[in-house]
Amino acid sequence: MDNFCWVYDANAISGDVSLKNMFNKIKHYLKSLTLYELIIGLGLTGRYFFSKKITIQYPEERTPQSPRFRGLHALRRYPNGEERCIACKLCEAVCPAMAITIKSEMREDNTRRTTQYDIDLTKCIFCGFCEESCPVDSIVETRILDYHGEERGDLIYTKEMLLKVGDKYEDQIAKDRKEEESYR
Repeated sequence: MDNFCWVYDANAISGDVSLKNMFNKIKHYLKSLTLYELIIGLGLTGRYFFSKKITIQYPEERTPQSPRFRGLHALRRYPNGEERCIACKLCEAVCPAMAITIKSEMREDNTRRTTQYDIDLTKCIFCGFCEESCPVDSIVETRILDYHGEERGDLIYTKEMLLKVGDKYEDQIAKDRKEEESYR
C-alpha cells in the first residue's frame, strides 16, 4: 500500500509539472500576442523622453576633464629657451604603435640633439609610454583634445609643430606636472 501511494504521489507531482509547463506556454503566447515586451520598452523610452535632458552643447560647454588626460603631444623647452630633448630615442623605442621617428646629430659642444622629431597621430594610441620613458620630461601629452586634420599628412606633427604646442601651453603643462608629481 505504501508503494502505491508513493507511485501515486510521483504521478501527481509530474502532473503538476506538466500543468505548470502548460500555463507557462500559454502565458508566453499571450505575452507575445499582446506585444508585452514592446509596450514595456516604449514605456521606458517615454519616461526618458519627457525627463530633463543631460546633453552637453559641446563647443560652448565642456565636461570636466582629468588633469592626467592624454591628448595632443608637445615638446617642452627649458626656461632658458633650449629644447629639452636629448635624442636618447627612448620614446621611439618604447612606442608600441611605432608612431615616433627621431633623427639626431652631435652639436659643437658634444651634446646630442634632434634634427627630426615626428609623431604620426594617425598611428598613435595615446598610451603615454613616450611621456613616461622620457628622462628629461621633454615629450608630454597635453589636455588638448580638439584638433583635426583633413588629410593624413595634417596629423603628422614635426618637431617645430610640437615645440609650438609646447610653447603655447607651457603654463598648463607645468601646472599639470606639478599636480601629478605625487603619482610619479
